[in-house]
Amino acid sequence: MNQLNSLILEGNLVRDAEMIEPAEGFKICKFTIAVNRWYRNKSDQGVDEVSYFDVEVYGKAAEACLKKSTKGRSVRVVGRLKQAQWKDDEGKFSSRVYVIAEHVEYKPVLQKQEDSEKMEEKTIQPAAESELVKEAVSF
Repeated sequence: MNQLNSLILEGNLVRDAEMIEPAEGFKICKFTIAVNRWYRNKSDQGVDEVSYFDVEVYGKAAEACLKKSTKGRSVRVVGRLKQAQWKDDEGKFSSRVYVIAEHVEYKPVLQKQEDSEKMEEKTIQPAAESELVKEAVSF
């Protein structure tokens, strides 16, 4: 039987991405996204649930992601899960699960206009979905 490890997440970056270079020439861009979910519980009350996912992007795609991954930006990540396991200094086993991104798509940033008289912010709505140019990073 074939096994599958694939996922798609859509959410918002909770902070600016950071770059590390564990070996010369091998770059890793790391960021965390928050994925919101709303549902009704048994008492018919609305519940907001937020899950946080650590994401890693490798190689040349990491460099492109670093430039675009700013706090609050909406992204779609296609990738797989990976589990890291280790033994700490006290001999206790630990692990964490994170996402290895194979494709990162950045949703358009809505631009803000300043009204010189009122100084209030307004968002510009895109004309049509087909006119949007989505930025994507794949490897």
